Amino acid sequence: MPRGSKVERNSVSNQPHEIKYEADKMDVKSSDIKDAKKSSSNQRKDIEKKVK
Repeated sequence: MPRGSKVERNSVSNQPHEIKYEADKMDVKSSDIKDAKKSSSNQRKDIEKKVK
């Protein structure tokens, strides 16, 4: 990957640190984020909408 390229910021990957970050940001459990990812897409806005 070339330096300075954009990173995919609109989606949440299955990496533990990304799930933990999103869970801490929304003040929910990591399992809630994982469940939201399974039931909808992995897009951040969809996950945030589902968890709220």
